[in-house]
Amino acid sequence: MRPRLFIVVNEDRFFLSHRKEIAINAIKGGYDVTLVAKNTGRMNEVKALGINAIELKINPTGENLLEEFKTFCFLLKLYRREKPLIVHHVGLKNVLYGGLAAKLAKIHGVVDAISGLGIMFSGEKPSLLAKAVLSVIRFSCNRKNVAVIFQNKEDEKIFKDRHIIDRCKVYFTHGSGVNLKNYAYVDEPENDVLKVIFTARMVEDKGVKVLIEAAERLKDLYRGKVKFILCGGLSKNPKAIKEEYLREHCDGDYICWLGYRSDVKELLEQSNIMCFPSYYREGLPKSLIEAAAIGLPIVTTDSIGCKDTVVDGYNGFLVPVKDSVSLAEKLSILFDNPDLRKRMRVNSRKLAEKYFSIEPVIKEHMEIYRSFT
Repeated sequence: MRPRLFIVVNEDRFFLSHRKEIAINAIKGGYDVTLVAKNTGRMNEVKALGINAIELKINPTGENLLEEFKTFCFLLKLYRREKPLIVHHVGLKNVLYGGLAAKLAKIHGVVDAISGLGIMFSGEKPSLLAKAVLSVIRFSCNRKNVAVIFQNKEDEKIFKDRHIIDRCKVYFTHGSGVNLKNYAYVDEPENDVLKVIFTARMVEDKGVKVLIEAAERLKDLYRGKVKFILCGGLSKNPKAIKEEYLREHCDGDYICWLGYRSDVKELLEQSNIMCFPSYYREGLPKSLIEAAAIGLPIVTTDSIGCKDTVVDGYNGFLVPVKDSVSLAEKLSILFDNPDLRKRMRVNSRKLAEKYFSIEPVIKEHMEIYRSFT
């Protein structure tokens, strides 16, 4: 009988963009794989891959205590009924509720992927709620057969300093990885207008407003020469950008908001620069490692997660968080220097080949799964 592996993520579309290839390789490795996720309309794509699917009762950005408790109860009942050998939780909320449910249901092996700590940990010091969350995770991790995967050293340090992972197997990956064959290097497109692309949900902490402010500072000099492209859907996050704000500040010409798109790779290939001024508590942003693989110069912040994708001055620039002045200055340097852009494109691809390939990420996950079987 094939060992059963449950992968628990917030939404099916996140799974398809961030964990699909791991699941496919797990099936090849002899596992019966089930995705537990909110259905956003793409579960048929999941099932077509030979992966079982169970809809997760979750509000990914919810704060209603009753809703949150129902999510925990759903996972506890599911684990007790289905008894998978291994559960793999991705994201803080799933680690929190799923980890506790797995301990109470006595699941044999647990994999907790800390793919960024998010808004709750965006401040200089963890809030009381954040400390409470860490206390619950510490309780859940105080058992045998728990593996915890980190994407940046700062998150790992928090867990180590608070003795959350003393009994755990600890692993590190450079983000979710990118398929370097699918995301091949592309020479700079010869656009009549330089395209600066931003790809993320429209959330304030992702730096959307900072980018718009920087673009407006550069408007008099570069309108007609540069186009800022915001690619990402609206969000239910507490710090979501309102559609009214985007409609007001995006004229469709100089600053263009595309909304949610499924052709992000093609948009990256058609762009000249990636700009991502996030101060969200990122893991290692998938959007940046995809941009690096294609060969885009990257301008991002020196914040946790983001800074791990750029060597300042080599394949892009790092700027302070919430600093639209510095952001505008670095962008203008790239606008005015085509040779620098081309050099940084090559260097971005070199970094991607050295650090961001999905192959070692898959290998690490398979070793973790096998350690529980």
